[in-house]
Amino acid sequence: MTSLKSQLSKLFAKYVAFKLNKWASKPTETQQRVFKQLISKAKNTAFGVDHDFKNITTYEEFRQNVPIRDYEELKPYVERTVNGESDVLWIGKPLYFAKTSGTTSGAKYIPITKESMPTHINAARNAILMYIHETGNADFVNGKMIFLQGSPVLEEKNGIRLGRLSGIVAHYVPKYLQKNRMPTYKTNCIEDWETKVDAIVQETIDEDMTVISGIPSWVQMYFEKLTLKTGKKVGDIFKGFNLFIFGGVNYEPYRAKFESLIGRRVDSIELYPASEGFFAFQDKQEEQGMLLQLNSGIFYEFIEADKFFDDSPQRLTIGDVELGVNYVIIISSTAGLWAYNIGDTVEFTSLHPYRVIVSGRIKHFISAFGEHVIGKEVEQAVQNAVAESSASINEFTVAPQINPVEGLPYHEWFIEFEKEPEEESKFVQILDKALQEQNSYYFDLIEGKILQPLKLTKVKKNGFQDYMKSIGKLGGQNKIPRLSNDRKIADKMYQLELTK
Repeated sequence: MTSLKSQLSKLFAKYVAFKLNKWASKPTETQQRVFKQLISKAKNTAFGVDHDFKNITTYEEFRQNVPIRDYEELKPYVERTVNGESDVLWIGKPLYFAKTSGTTSGAKYIPITKESMPTHINAARNAILMYIHETGNADFVNGKMIFLQGSPVLEEKNGIRLGRLSGIVAHYVPKYLQKNRMPTYKTNCIEDWETKVDAIVQETIDEDMTVISGIPSWVQMYFEKLTLKTGKKVGDIFKGFNLFIFGGVNYEPYRAKFESLIGRRVDSIELYPASEGFFAFQDKQEEQGMLLQLNSGIFYEFIEADKFFDDSPQRLTIGDVELGVNYVIIISSTAGLWAYNIGDTVEFTSLHPYRVIVSGRIKHFISAFGEHVIGKEVEQAVQNAVAESSASINEFTVAPQINPVEGLPYHEWFIEFEKEPEEESKFVQILDKALQEQNSYYFDLIEGKILQPLKLTKVKKNGFQDYMKSIGKLGGQNKIPRLSNDRKIADKMYQLELTK
C-alpha cells in the first residue's frame, strides 16, 4: 500500500517538474534575467562600485568591466569579507564560508549567502523529485537514507560560521526527512574518516536503507566494510536499497565494482554540487548529462578549454555553446563570485535543454608534450578496457614520465585493481588505443615516436586510501585527481611503497 508520504512526494514532484521545464525551455531569457538581477543587487557593494555596476546594462559591458578571476585574484575581496566587512562581494555578510583546501593559496573561504544557500538545498531536493516524477518510484521515501558527508561541526570567524560544504548542508535536511536520515548527528561529527565509517556500519547494518548517497570512492569503502562484517552482498543486507545518489566524480569507472558489491543494479542520480554553487543534476535516467541550473542565481560564461590560456580568450554565454566542446566554466552568482573560474571543464551533451557532463579540471590534465589529455578521456579509456576484459578497478591516476631510465617518455597509469586482467598486455593495449582514438594529439605523438605507449604500474590493495591518509585527505569530499601534469602524486606513491 502506498504511503501518504510517497503520494505527497509524487504530487510535489509533478509541480517541481512543471516549474523546471518552464525555465529550461527559455534558457537565454532565464540567464538574461539572472544577469540583470545580479548586477542590480550588487551595484552598491565594494566590488560593484569598483567595477561600475551602476552603469552596466549589457553583458558586453560586464565582460569589459569584469575580468575573469580565480580564487587568488579574488582573494583581496574575500579577505575583507573574512575579516568582518559588510557589502564587499554581496549585500551584507555571508551566512557561511565553505572552507576548502586550496593548492597554492592554502585554505580557501568560499562565501555562501542568504540568497545562495537555498539554491544548494533546492537543487538536491529537485534532483530526487525529478527522479520520482520520471520513474514513479517513491517508495524509498519511507525507508532510511544515508548521506556520507563531512562533519556538521562548524567553526566561527568574525561572526560567520565556516566548515565543509557537506557539513553546512547537513544543517538543512528537511524536517520530513529527519526521522529517515542516517547516520546520527553524533556519528556524523566524528572527524577520523575510518572511525566514522566503522560507526556508520554499526548504526546502519540492521536498518532498512533505501537511499545511499556520497562520493563513489568513499561509499565503496562503506560497502566493503559492510560486506566484510556480514559476508553478504549490500543488496541482501538492504533489500529495499534501490537508489544511489552521487557527485564529485564519474561513476562509470566504479559501476562494475559497485554492482558486484551490491549484487544487482540500482538506479542512480548524478549531482554536480560545489562550494561555489550547485550547478547541475541528472534530470532523466536515460539521457546523458545533467540539467544545468540556469535559474539558481548563477550566470554562466564558457571559454573553450584549448584557448583558455590564450591572451584574450573569447567568453561565451549559454546561447553560444556547442555540443562536444570542452569548456572552462565561469560563474557570477548570488554568493558574490564574479566572472569566477571554478576550475572545472564541462561538455554539453544536449542543448534542448542544456545538459552537461564534467569533463575534468583545467589544472588536472597531462600536456607534458602538447597532448592535453583530459579526465573524460582517461575515464572513457578505463571503461573500454574494463568492458573488454575480466578486470575491475578500484581507483586510478595518471602521470607523465618525462625522463625514463630508458626509452621514450610515456604516460604512467597507476591502477588499483579489484580484479586484475587475465591478459595485462591486452588490457594496456585497449587503454592506449582508446586514448589515441579520443585524442588526436596523443595519437600523433605515439605515431611520431615522441611518446611510447602507456605503461601500467599496479597499486597495492587500499594503496590510494593510504596515499590520501598520508596527505591528510582521507574521506569527506576529497578525491584522487585522475590526471597530473607532474609527478608529485606518482613520486609519493613510490616513496610510500604503495606500488606492487
